[in-house]
Amino acid sequence: MKKWIFLYLALTGLAACHDRKNLPDLSHISVSVTIERFDKAFFAIDTNQVEAGLRKLNEQFPYFFTDFTANILGVGVLTDTSRTAFALTRQFLTTYLPVKDSIEYRFEKLDGLEKELARDFRFVKYYFPSYALPKKVVTYIGPFDAPGVAITPYALAIGLQLYAGRQFSFYNSLQGQEMYPGYISRRFEPEYIPVNCIKAIGEDLFADKSQGKPLIDQMIEKGKSWYLTDLLLPETPDSLKTGFTGKQLAWCQGNEGLIWNYFLQPGTDLYTIDPDIIKNYIGESPSTAGMPDASPGNIGQWVGWRIVRSYMEKNPGTSITDLMKTDPRKIFQGAGYKPR
Repeated sequence: MKKWIFLYLALTGLAACHDRKNLPDLSHISVSVTIERFDKAFFAIDTNQVEAGLRKLNEQFPYFFTDFTANILGVGVLTDTSRTAFALTRQFLTTYLPVKDSIEYRFEKLDGLEKELARDFRFVKYYFPSYALPKKVVTYIGPFDAPGVAITPYALAIGLQLYAGRQFSFYNSLQGQEMYPGYISRRFEPEYIPVNCIKAIGEDLFADKSQGKPLIDQMIEKGKSWYLTDLLLPETPDSLKTGFTGKQLAWCQGNEGLIWNYFLQPGTDLYTIDPDIIKNYIGESPSTAGMPDASPGNIGQWVGWRIVRSYMEKNPGTSITDLMKTDPRKIFQGAGYKPR
């Protein structure tokens, strides 16, 4: 059984150049995607007959219903005696109906997303033919602290509440900014849905187990995940894959040598395991402490990505599966990473 994989965030726009002649031939791989609209069915429930409506919803979406009530709404598994759960569900329906009404126009038709996901899934099957793609793709609207993408045992679930557009009123409210500061909520646009879906699948394939390891190990392990995303989304802009703005990405590319020299300074320990230091370089933040304001947060993962790319340039015969299983220190030593 697959575990839950939560990806709250996705990531924004500088086009990467790709030679279409180097793209793999996917003509022999057939994948179709039909998105099931749990969100519409859920908000169609009569709030005066919540229990009956939920029973019908369970019949329509048996593969997702309990995941939604237990793991997303947090009201538990609904039974005949779940009076409190029914009341809480009714409260959510009533409270979030305006949210649903405000964003549904953006997602009235999802045929374009279905085609894009089908193409992306073909890349997954090309590189990992034995991987079992999610049997269902479903959309829902949940609380704002619910994930933007989740892989459940039976479905890939997309939380539309985190793709309403950066100008959506809640994101810009005091409560919304406390949950998701502007440098995060600017990425809550529909174009991030495919990237987040593929990142969730990448995490399902190769779970990140680097937490607690030295900084350089975490940088490279997380850099591997972006390299994997490169292969699965070869025509997607690097800014969408990294979450950097176009200016931030250009700054990194123009100052790569200076960034690396910063990590080599005596005061910066690449082998530290101190989480208070590591969080300065890995994870969400508006910029990197000690670097110019033009720098992005999470610059450690960007450097790790560059190291992995350097390693693969020197070891072109390495398969993606072998790369993902390679010890990060071996990659670091074999990359010979010396940017100017």
